[in-house]
Amino acid sequence: MNGKTILVTGGTAGIGCALAQALSEKGAKVIITGRDRARVEQAAAAMGCAGYVADSADSADSAQLTRLAAALQQDNIRLDGLVLNAGVFYPDAVTATTEEAFDLTMAINTKGPFITLQQLQPLLNNPSSVVFVSSIAVTKAFPNAAVYAASKAAFEAIVRVANLEFAPFGIRINSIRPGVTATDIQGKAGMSAEQQAELFGSMNGTVLGRVMTPDDQIGAIEFLLSDRSLAMRSAVVEVDGGFLL
Repeated sequence: MNGKTILVTGGTAGIGCALAQALSEKGAKVIITGRDRARVEQAAAAMGCAGYVADSADSADSAQLTRLAAALQQDNIRLDGLVLNAGVFYPDAVTATTEEAFDLTMAINTKGPFITLQQLQPLLNNPSSVVFVSSIAVTKAFPNAAVYAASKAAFEAIVRVANLEFAPFGIRINSIRPGVTATDIQGKAGMSAEQQAELFGSMNGTVLGRVMTPDDQIGAIEFLLSDRSLAMRSAVVEVDGGFLL
């Protein structure tokens, strides 16, 4: 990672924050994005990296991502890696999901990384690596997660086509599918502390024997960002602690 310039969307918390910290410690020039200016500045200062207030979690307004690309270009930034990490989870049953929740999830989890990739493609070096943070929900059915699963599966389909179109530019795109990982996404999804404790406790029965943390996801992402993944296209790495066994 030493010397590489890597942008991580949603880099102020969870997997994105842990990854940005690890990459910085290994000598990469890291750029994080986020919605909240204070959080972006605080996280960037703590990690010694650059921060931009623009995130695919606000992708209902694609102009914001256009401004992000313009700001990076103005700062003469070229990217060796892009991690499409930002996302949301609004759990609800199929029969109870509102149209607003459906549209918001798709806007953030599918349209967001799509527009980010579209806008930042001219800034990606040859070669470069894009990593999409997907979910095991793409292949494993979870109650109350239909729209979330669909939003991740939809972008994985985009990845397959984008790999064909971006091949002449030396850009490769692969995905990781995290299993249940303890981050702030559970709280943002409306789960109480008791519900989170029950969910995390249920992971004690996996082969790993515990719920995963953001640090457990870093190794797979770093590998896909590294030159050792040069021959990989549309690969999916499931990091689930053995949940799917």
